[in-house]
Amino acid sequence: MQKKENEQSNRSVNRKEIHNGEILFITILVSVLMFAVIWNIVDFMLHEKEEAINNSFNPRQELLASQNIRGSIYSKDGEVLAKTRILPDGTEERYYPYENLFSHVVGYSTKGKTGIEYSENMKLLSSHASISNKIQNELNAEKNIGDSVITTLDVSLQQVAYEALGVYSGAIIVTEPSTGKILAMVSKPDYDPNEIAYIWEDLVGDETSTVLLNRASQGLYPPGSTFKIVTALEYYRQNNGDVSGYNYSCNGHFTKGGSTIRCYHGQNHGSVGFERSFAKSCNSSFANIGTSLDIAEFQNTCRDLLFDSDLKLQIPYKRSMFQLTETDNDDLVMQTSIGQGKTQITPLHLNMITAAIANKGKCMTPYVVDSLESATGSVVKKNVPSEETVMMTEEEAAFMTGLMTEVVLSGTASKLDGLSYTAAGKTGSAEFSANKDDSHAWFTGFAPAQDPQVCVTIIVESAGSGGDYAVPIAKRIFDHYFETNS
Repeated sequence: MQKKENEQSNRSVNRKEIHNGEILFITILVSVLMFAVIWNIVDFMLHEKEEAINNSFNPRQELLASQNIRGSIYSKDGEVLAKTRILPDGTEERYYPYENLFSHVVGYSTKGKTGIEYSENMKLLSSHASISNKIQNELNAEKNIGDSVITTLDVSLQQVAYEALGVYSGAIIVTEPSTGKILAMVSKPDYDPNEIAYIWEDLVGDETSTVLLNRASQGLYPPGSTFKIVTALEYYRQNNGDVSGYNYSCNGHFTKGGSTIRCYHGQNHGSVGFERSFAKSCNSSFANIGTSLDIAEFQNTCRDLLFDSDLKLQIPYKRSMFQLTETDNDDLVMQTSIGQGKTQITPLHLNMITAAIANKGKCMTPYVVDSLESATGSVVKKNVPSEETVMMTEEEAAFMTGLMTEVVLSGTASKLDGLSYTAAGKTGSAEFSANKDDSHAWFTGFAPAQDPQVCVTIIVESAGSGGDYAVPIAKRIFDHYFETNS
């Protein structure tokens, strides 16, 4: 009898344990699901809210558009870059006074939205007019005037950059390294946003057209010799800041493992140390340097410089790519070390790296919207500079500044030497096809060299040498900047 009672008691305990286990499992499952829901909400608020709000299917846009006239976009000096005009029949028309000049950075608001018209869409459709003003407009069956966006863009600097790029395809970005303010952003080929409704079918119907692409932030290119900035920084790190013992005898080419790297146009640089290798952009020497590097540490440095990383940008961009691994052969290692291989970068990202060198290692987040104002001119919101990341130490930034200064004093950017200001930079000629004569012309740099105020990055597609084509453009931009800011 006692045995039977014990068995019944054990079964009862087992049932309770099973029941408790089921409750615990359900509790954990519900908790995990609740956490997942909360996480998705937080992630949406942080990363996808703006995209959802700006989605053309969002009914809130229609409601705001029925109440408010879309606000204007201004340059930093008060020039109108975009505004809404009321036509005689009462319809609203978006108007861009500078036509093609700001086409990619300001964007358009017809047939979808791009550029600032996209990123600041809901702000332009909103109005911070006074309550009394809104009541009066309601009584008069009139719309409120939407808030205005004040940008960091400089009209005259944009014009100089636009004209300097001329008929070439490519991109130019000009920033303030200490703050991240974007002063100019040019992309060609371009279009007139006033005509977008009329040319839309032709643009989207042509699968080969890249007119709508903002090359400054979305164009991915081989960096060419501008990537020697990264390779040089890595060599400096792996040698504990002492590169004084480096020497290489350049006869115009470097061969290892059956693969050969040649200097641009077969130049023979002779005996070169580390600084001169960089100043003369000696491919052979940098291929030699590349084969001496620890690839895992090289990958870490590229991560420090935000390759393969998401950026804190409000404008659409593409992620730059560094794809060298420890198992890759000597040929890819050498190609990567001189900015070829699989590496790709946007002009904006290269500008960020350059600006970090100018800013003692700190990379500021590039931004193009300075403030938001009501129709009466009161400030609704003021954007302030923010730090993207620390890319390198002050010592490393000073070392890189010295290398880039020597590029101007005795190297491939000597057209910037002997001017009323000093400059530092790096040129590049990036091959992009099987034809070795086809190359994009690069320049990235800043001025003054020891007290940087402005940073310029330029790519001229299919032009050739960076020293021949990109550096003269940089000179025109630097000249104008210091003429108007002296």
